[in-house]
Amino acid sequence: MALEHRQLGPVHAVRYALRVLESVDSHRDGVTAEQLAREIGVPLGYLTQLLSMLRRERYLGFLPGGGYVVGESMVLLCAANRNLALAEKLRTILSELRDEVGAAVYFSRYDDGEVRIIDFADGPNAPKVNEWVDFRSAAHASAVGKCLLSQLDHNGRLEHLSRHRPARLTSRTEVDDRVLLTKLERQPASVPTLDLQEYAIGTVCAAIPVTIGKTVACLALSMPYSQAHRLRPAVDTLHERAAPVLLSMSI
Repeated sequence: MALEHRQLGPVHAVRYALRVLESVDSHRDGVTAEQLAREIGVPLGYLTQLLSMLRRERYLGFLPGGGYVVGESMVLLCAANRNLALAEKLRTILSELRDEVGAAVYFSRYDDGEVRIIDFADGPNAPKVNEWVDFRSAAHASAVGKCLLSQLDHNGRLEHLSRHRPARLTSRTEVDDRVLLTKLERQPASVPTLDLQEYAIGTVCAAIPVTIGKTVACLALSMPYSQAHRLRPAVDTLHERAAPVLLSMSI
């Protein structure tokens, strides 16, 4: 089948990546890219990009004589200690993303009605947000919180805001329920959710959804306001590199 441009986002990439892994796993002695392209029904050019990502993340290995086989990451994530392997894999991905975008990077989920930062990667040149107000109480202001809430249905958002009443954290914070709900309803999944000094003065943030199945999650980054001119290219990179995070959640 021909792949349209809109199909090349992280979610679609993961769907094809899972098919690649399933096909490779059925060939114990290795399989070539050309054979995979025929079996899966994707253009070789697009498949080459997927194979490169899967090798980089060690989901696939490559035999000396030619041919792809299941890699180390795939074996670990399918093992008994999957949770530990997943946590280590996530930390590695976040650290690589931090270095690539030059900003603190976060992976968050909406669990049991609360915003939770599962893990993050920061550094001397990529400072994390100063959590001066508990993120669980500030979903209306943070990029992470708004991104997660935008993935809920209307009743889910109402219920959350009824428990965590919006408070004005800066002069830019929106606290009107109706305005907040309208913005969340209209937030396109393909557009990053922004926090332009709404949670904390001096910091800008952006978040993108990384949702598979019923899991509500997001990848986010933050940087000092003085570097706000870098926000858009950094988010573009984050979006391009979201597939490995989604893939680890899907296996």
